[in-house]
Amino acid sequence: MKPILEIRNLNSFYHQGGGAFSKKRTVQVLKNVNVTLGQGEVLGLVGESGSGKSTLAKSILGMTEYQGEIVHHSRRPQMVFQDPYSSLNPAFSIRRIVEEPLRIFGKYPAAEIRRRAEEMLCDVGLDPEFHDRKPGQLSGGQRQALTLLMATLVTPKLLLLDEHTAALDPATAEKVLELTKSIVAEKKITCLMVTHNMHQALELGNRTLMMDSGRIVFDVKGEERSRMTVDDLLEKFRENAGKNLDNDRILLSKVEK
Repeated sequence: MKPILEIRNLNSFYHQGGGAFSKKRTVQVLKNVNVTLGQGEVLGLVGESGSGKSTLAKSILGMTEYQGEIVHHSRRPQMVFQDPYSSLNPAFSIRRIVEEPLRIFGKYPAAEIRRRAEEMLCDVGLDPEFHDRKPGQLSGGQRQALTLLMATLVTPKLLLLDEHTAALDPATAEKVLELTKSIVAEKKITCLMVTHNMHQALELGNRTLMMDSGRIVFDVKGEERSRMTVDDLLEKFRENAGKNLDNDRILLSKVEK
């Protein structure tokens, strides 16, 4: 399988404190992480808050400092964040938000740009009644649908999803996840999804990674993964991390399905 991304001996740190009465303290987040993503793999990355999931995704995107190697075998990946406002121009209508990159990339003749933008919006569930609205006038799920559309407008080789359903109610989160699956499958995108939801980590795609204290403690795919339940995943975490996973947010996801 052709690699899309190779991560070698990745370490990252941040500095804490450093005021008038205290010295700065260096905290290590990622600890010698090694992982390769193959073309066509769709991964769910799960772990407790502070385990390093989002830091790993942001390091891949080049948003944090790190030591080690991150080798991209494709153009820069796209990322969808938990907060959709971070990548949407609040002053534009959602139609214009889609039209602008179509103009810039010259993907369609000028006369067809408006029609094509409207078709794309409808494809992700944003009907014509919403096309003149600005991002702030949409629901959280609608904004994430728009953000997914924008991140995949020019098909990326690698798509990173950083807890992109975490701020949504369960029904809306399920709709956004189904839309995600559809886009990733249709465009054959290699994808890494950071999630706290155990079901999502097992249901999305074909590979699951678990992190603890800055390390990858479990990596499963193929037939073994297809047979796993959430309880199996929790047991593997206990075996490999040497402790029980007792994060309430993750454990509550056991009954979200």
